[in-house]
Amino acid sequence: MLPTKEVFFQALAARHGESLQRRFAESAVAVCGLGGLGSNVAIHLARAGVGRLFLFDFDRVDISNLNRQQYFPEQIGLPKSEALADTIRRIAPYCELTALDVKLCEDNIPSLLRDCEVICECFDRADQKAMLVNCVLETLPDKYLVAASGMAGLGSANAIQSRRVAGKFYLCGDETSEVAEGSGLFSSRVAVCAAHEAHLVLRLLAGETDA
Repeated sequence: MLPTKEVFFQALAARHGESLQRRFAESAVAVCGLGGLGSNVAIHLARAGVGRLFLFDFDRVDISNLNRQQYFPEQIGLPKSEALADTIRRIAPYCELTALDVKLCEDNIPSLLRDCEVICECFDRADQKAMLVNCVLETLPDKYLVAASGMAGLGSANAIQSRRVAGKFYLCGDETSEVAEGSGLFSSRVAVCAAHEAHLVLRLLAGETDA
């Protein structure tokens, strides 16, 4: 039998404290890009009891994703937004999900992200990362923005850090590594960066604004 929403809440409150858990439950976070970063970030936030998650991606699950992204072989071919939403419903059945199979761009970002307190940039491509960051900073300056840069290769996981860039803009990663031949994306290192993003989101929701 599925535990009730209140039972789920109290189980988390016993570990996190009731007032903080209520803050998480009342929060809304956007995860933009549902690959190695975003799929891990979203699951961390769901497990922490964040009440509303907005999931955005226009890609479909491919076999090449399975080495580092939170998908299963039987989900190959499904839109990532749909597949991840199904997984999160199994983990956190009372999390309110808005999962859209859509490509974020300058035209739709202001309307699609306006109801979120924190926005997580989890794209793969540098140009798309820059587009989202610039658009959010220009059109949604009241939102917290957590982005990522640098998590490729087998470099030390200790090189991945979080820092406050300016105002409400934060950056996670080693800020230098790039995907290259023989130095790709490993689940372990990508997950470290995703954990930095997710934990920073939780800190921001808790009112802790230092990185």
